Amino acid sequence: MLWGGPPGSPEADGDRYIEIWNLVFMQFNRDEHGALHPLPKPSVDTGMGLERIAAVLQHVHSNYEIDLFQNLVCAAARETGTSDLTNNSLKVIADHIRACSFLIADGVIPGNEGRGYVLRRIIRRAIRHGYKLGCRAAFFHKLVADLAREMGAAYPELAEAQARVTEALKTEEERFFETIEHGMAILDSELKALWAAPHPALSRGERVPLPSHHGRGAEGERAILSGDLAFKLHDTYGFPLDLTQDVCREHGVVVDEAGFNAAMEKQREQARAAGKFKAAAGLEYDGVKTRFHGYEKLAMPGKVVALYKDGSAVNELRDGEAGVVALDNTPFYAESGGQAGDAGELQIPPRPPLAKGGGEAGGFFAVADTQKIQPDVFGHHGFMRSGSLRLGDTVNAAVDTGARTRTMRNHSVTHLMHRALREVLGNHVQQKGSLVDREKTRFDFSHNAPMTDAQIREVENRVNRAILANVPVSARVMGFDDAVKSGAMALFGEKYGDEVRVIGMDIFSTELCGGTHVGRTGDIGLFKIVMEGGVAAGIRRVEAITGEGAVSWVQQLDARVQEAAAALKAQPHELTRRIAQVQDQVKALEKELAALKSKLASSQGDDLANRATDIEGVKVLAARLEGADNKALRETLDKLKGKLKTAAIVLAAVSDGKVSLIAGVTRDATAKVKAGELVNFVAQQVGGKGGGRPDMAQAGGTDPAGLEAALSSVPDWIRGKL
Repeated sequence: MLWGGPPGSPEADGDRYIEIWNLVFMQFNRDEHGALHPLPKPSVDTGMGLERIAAVLQHVHSNYEIDLFQNLVCAAARETGTSDLTNNSLKVIADHIRACSFLIADGVIPGNEGRGYVLRRIIRRAIRHGYKLGCRAAFFHKLVADLAREMGAAYPELAEAQARVTEALKTEEERFFETIEHGMAILDSELKALWAAPHPALSRGERVPLPSHHGRGAEGERAILSGDLAFKLHDTYGFPLDLTQDVCREHGVVVDEAGFNAAMEKQREQARAAGKFKAAAGLEYDGVKTRFHGYEKLAMPGKVVALYKDGSAVNELRDGEAGVVALDNTPFYAESGGQAGDAGELQIPPRPPLAKGGGEAGGFFAVADTQKIQPDVFGHHGFMRSGSLRLGDTVNAAVDTGARTRTMRNHSVTHLMHRALREVLGNHVQQKGSLVDREKTRFDFSHNAPMTDAQIREVENRVNRAILANVPVSARVMGFDDAVKSGAMALFGEKYGDEVRVIGMDIFSTELCGGTHVGRTGDIGLFKIVMEGGVAAGIRRVEAITGEGAVSWVQQLDARVQEAAAALKAQPHELTRRIAQVQDQVKALEKELAALKSKLASSQGDDLANRATDIEGVKVLAARLEGADNKALRETLDKLKGKLKTAAIVLAAVSDGKVSLIAGVTRDATAKVKAGELVNFVAQQVGGKGGGRPDMAQAGGTDPAGLEAALSSVPDWIRGKL
């Protein structure tokens, strides 16, 4: 008879009763203030999930005993080399491979924030359980194929994404396995010390009395791991806090979470102090909000409602002074949504004469950038090029139309490129950051492998086809829910208001965006990707150019091709074949040169053998070989050792101001003279060092001027050894 009682009884932990349903009566919604509000439709959650139903139908006692989990447990045992299928670590790995695989198939990638960080924590927890089972290399990703066989028929998206999921997990595993061994060694050592020491120092943790049924030890004590160490494991070795807590919990140790949070906050404060913030940061303003008219106008009057100099509010900016100007109305776009702020100028009209004096000439405030002082207040950053500007003045705000036009091209093409990347690489591609200015568009996105040349060309082709279609670019303001229902792409993690601006480009792209855009896709001109690379695990970056910038880039590239063709005496279309011919010729010449050097060194070696001196039965030779490389030095050394029989030899060569040294001692002389010591003795006199085996060693130096004296000192050094 199995021990145990029904749920709620003191013996509820026994195995006699198995929980199938666990009813949860949902009646209220608790708001942020703790108040309870009745639900419009109260309901009951039975907790009767798929695994529980399967457990009942398959007559087993646990979700982990159903066929789905058992196959995954067996796969985990296979990859970890574990024979005990009841080991709880196998259950954790089997459970986590499902969660991780479905998250990645859904477009989530391991990262340091949001869903990506949750995924990273789950992966690393699974890896740690594999580490407990003896795994010291990546294994977790190999279970994706088993999962796809089990669940791919019901979830075809999992089978379709199998290769991508496998690669993403493998990359994350390899990165973590680079540090887990060091981190686990530190943690294990600390845990042993905590329980071994009767009175651990605070820096190593402290013991606190707890009721006897908690913790470990005869006195019911539980050790505390210091928050600083937990933070070091997190910051240096990539251990999420909950992973450290998992390990500590298994040893009856608790983590000083408050200390961890304090260390984390300290690092954030240091990062904030070291960071370089925009000049608008910290400016205080309480007044009229800025109305933005830049979608329709590029020049308009605006009233100065605030002035700042050196971060403080002032009433006037004078000729040559730098500052920030806030207007009640402006056509200038303030940096946001990845689009850089506008540049231009504020034109100050002449002031009329006062009662007892003449008037004042106008002036200009050159705007270099536009940033938000507050969400609804735009700061125009720049300097007084002439005249003065006062609080309350009305100015004519004029955007640099050329810069704005180039920026709009780059912004609009970013939408087309985003769509093309998703079509070419897969729907897992999500925007992770962007910067659009007058020069280029820089776009970061989720993808776990470098783009191939073919993929880059296909993205370029799709975008340029959309440009050639010359469809209108529309901008509509609508409710957020309506925008999403219409098919507009919203970026995960971005905060949107009740009303949003939707940028549409016919069938090619529909996105939520507050930036400025061209009127038709044809206005973008030519599109060209000029860079693709990785910026973080699972994050790729592309940079692209448009319009005149793309034309200029192509022209410069064509000029370089023409120069290369002229230098190689070939037509541009023959460059590839001609370069291959030149490479073959260079290889042949290098081989011929190496043979000549070897022959020269060999002939020098014949002459050098006659220059060796006998010191107590050992032939000693120290000489410089002209024009020899390292290979020639080695070959000559071998020939000399063969000719001289019992010998100690140092050979040197100089090339490009660097000294190369090699020393050799025949085996019958290594008991008294070591080649490593000999070559190091010479190298130290020419600004270097080296070492090697007793019979052969190499070194280098940076002072050729001292070489002759160094070689001359060899016989006396050897005489002292014999």
